[in-house]
Amino acid sequence: MFNPSLVTVGNLSIALIWLFHVSGILGIIYGDAKWFISATPINLSLCFILVFLNVNLRLEVVWVFAVCFTVGMLAEMLGVNYGLIFGEYKYGAAMGAKLYGVPFLIGINWFVSTMITAAIAGQFAKRLWQKLLLGVGFMLFLDLLMEPVAPVLDYWEFEGGHAPLQNFIGWAVIALPLQLVFHKAKMEFKNAYPHHLFLLQILFFAILLLKSNTLGV
Repeated sequence: MFNPSLVTVGNLSIALIWLFHVSGILGIIYGDAKWFISATPINLSLCFILVFLNVNLRLEVVWVFAVCFTVGMLAEMLGVNYGLIFGEYKYGAAMGAKLYGVPFLIGINWFVSTMITAAIAGQFAKRLWQKLLLGVGFMLFLDLLMEPVAPVLDYWEFEGGHAPLQNFIGWAVIALPLQLVFHKAKMEFKNAYPHHLFLLQILFFAILLLKSNTLGV
């Protein structure tokens, strides 16, 4: 029997991200890969909006977004234009509109990634330094999965075709203060949205990584 109490913002949000990510995986592997890849901005924008709907919204979350977006964009601009922090790389067309070579969605993604990884880390660790290290570790793990698939999806590509060690060190250097901002602002989610989104991102890139040799894009 249908239970109206199950129709909550949290449950609808989780259902939506599962629908979009699973559809994306199946569409890229078995369907019109180019079309599904071109829809990446829609998926990332949805995840971003749903963060705001599922976090305990306070003025602080706006400041956390402003810091993550600004720091992320500036770091990426230095990388894309000068080879600093992450190494020599360029963004493709799949991520949408850019500013000085960096898609706006990348700045948004720094915010989303920080929010979900820091929220999860906060539940597994007690001391602040443990939360920071665990959150950075989660972000680095996602990056490790993304890097081999990113060129195939036309997200970004490093000179030489492989992300250098500098990239992962750079990620940790940028991620650490962003994780600190999250915990100092005492951000909290109302539900398990961060856990589902983190799991889906792992599944999305892990499955595409395993299937990368068969992607006709």
